[in-house]
Amino acid sequence: MKKLTIMGAGSWGLTLAWLYGNAMASRGVEVCLWSRSKDKIETLKQTPQITFPVSLTLPPTLQLTHNVAEAVENADIIYLVVSSSGTRSVLEQMKETRRVNPQSILINASKGLELPSLKSLSTVILEEFPDNPIGVLSGPTLAPEIVKGLPTAAVIAAYDIHLAEYLQAHLSTETLRLYSNTDLVGVEWGGTLKNIFAIVSGYMHAQSLGDNAISALITRGLAEMTRISLTMGAKQETLYGLSGLGDLLATCNSPYSRNFQVGFGLAQGKDLQTVLTELNMVAEGVRTTQAVSQLSDQLKLDTPIVKTVEMCFSSVISPEILIKSLMSRKLRSESF
Repeated sequence: MKKLTIMGAGSWGLTLAWLYGNAMASRGVEVCLWSRSKDKIETLKQTPQITFPVSLTLPPTLQLTHNVAEAVENADIIYLVVSSSGTRSVLEQMKETRRVNPQSILINASKGLELPSLKSLSTVILEEFPDNPIGVLSGPTLAPEIVKGLPTAAVIAAYDIHLAEYLQAHLSTETLRLYSNTDLVGVEWGGTLKNIFAIVSGYMHAQSLGDNAISALITRGLAEMTRISLTMGAKQETLYGLSGLGDLLATCNSPYSRNFQVGFGLAQGKDLQTVLTELNMVAEGVRTTQAVSQLSDQLKLDTPIVKTVEMCFSSVISPEILIKSLMSRKLRSESF
């Protein structure tokens, strides 16, 4: 590998640029960070010390550009780290340049679904670049902890095991241990769905509803994640791994999670738009909740927690109503 490109300079994109910019310097690999904002790129060139949306200092070897053709040209691996709503438009820009090599590996590192199509982001990538190899990165990867140098493990998935192992070998670092997996569907859906339950967890933490309730939420949230993912073609064991249960635990228990913060704000009586404005970052769980609610209706899936989160978006509801909506459901056996 000679060049690694990161498309997107949000919190996670900046974190990956920092991580790989430092890790790849000794390997002789060029690392490039792209943003659609020319002003943002110029600011980063002048002041590589960042305090928001994540606190870090970009390495001097990092290449910065707002030019799509320059970013993707000669790139062996391209991380897509843009919002779900912007993924297709960025892919279209990449395609228009005619600079993406057919052998370039395109990796989805975002966690969301496209609306109104309800398609996974890897599906969107395949539609725009059907001949390129693709992968998915997912797992418990809270950006503020990574930039502190704290260790974590995640999953890199590809349909072909040799490709997954190639990516594992080239993208693992001293602090980011990657596990290979061929269940790309399960890895991607696990990372996407957990954001919904992080919103409820933030709500429950803010209302001090107790560890018992949080544990029940995570367990039954995993059941809903598994039910949906299996319907989409995932393997059940994947949902019990890092990109499913692992990511769910991290986002449901950490105030670093943007989706956790959304739920926390809603519990304080704020409306959704106010919460998102104050957050000033993309919280994919909001769009994902809306998409999965529609999808579960289409597939006739039982997703009570997803529906409850959607209730929180439509109006400010009391914790009593929220809990009642879950606790008064018809009694049933425990199953996944």
